[in-house]
Amino acid sequence: MYAVVETGAKQYRVAAGQTLEIERVAVAAGQPITFDRVLLINRDGQVTVGAPTVPQATVVADVVEHTRGPKLVAFKMRRREGYHRKIGHRQELTVVKIKEINA
Repeated sequence: MYAVVETGAKQYRVAAGQTLEIERVAVAAGQPITFDRVLLINRDGQVTVGAPTVPQATVVADVVEHTRGPKLVAFKMRRREGYHRKIGHRQELTVVKIKEINA
């Protein structure tokens, strides 16, 4: 059984027991979080697709920790003009472990 959930303007395919990194959510580590934007549920071949979400479907997960992603560098340069800018970015992430899918 798996589901497709939406959080942080991104979609993730999740199953029970899976660990994944999502964009930072304002929930303390060790606390449960409930995703109610469930777009699709697959129960052993029986697929339920939402329009846009599946009604009364939720995915429950535990927040494991808050981390930061790898540093990404954006370098801008214009040749022969002496212009160059180096900008770094690290995305704030939350690691969650999926407990159950309720349909």
